[in-house]
Amino acid sequence: MAETLILPQTTDRSALYESLVPQIAALIDGEPDLTANLANVAAALKETFGFFWAGFYVKKDNQLVLGPFQGPIACTRINFNKGVCGAAYSRRETILVPDVDQFPGHIACSSASKSEVVVPVFDQAGNVAMVLDVDSDRLNDFSKADVNGLEQIAALLTVVI
Repeated sequence: MAETLILPQTTDRSALYESLVPQIAALIDGEPDLTANLANVAAALKETFGFFWAGFYVKKDNQLVLGPFQGPIACTRINFNKGVCGAAYSRRETILVPDVDQFPGHIACSSASKSEVVVPVFDQAGNVAMVLDVDSDRLNDFSKADVNGLEQIAALLTVVI
């Protein structure tokens, strides 16, 4: 696959994910290096949607540790059950937060972050291996379209973990 995304000229996120997901699948197909794949996924999300922050926190020992991302500097380590990332990891489910200030225990890695969606990424044994974290600098910026699209992308990563 070429290192260029071909996206429809629309602001409809469902249509953008519909175009993006197969391109990500092609981009990571056959590439065994996890860091390279995560970096390209984060870059593709940032390029497609202009999200404030898009990246991964990878399970290492008893914490989530910052992985490849696009955006401003971020928290390096997050404990399980802490913040939205830790909650998504521990609950094993996607969490959409319209207003991060209303999420109990939210970790403010950046005060500019206003809304967030975090998707667990499972390994082939069904364990949470990492989380995909996407932040916006706008309140209530994410919808079911984002949840669906990001969960599809997370499922693609299960194959390459």
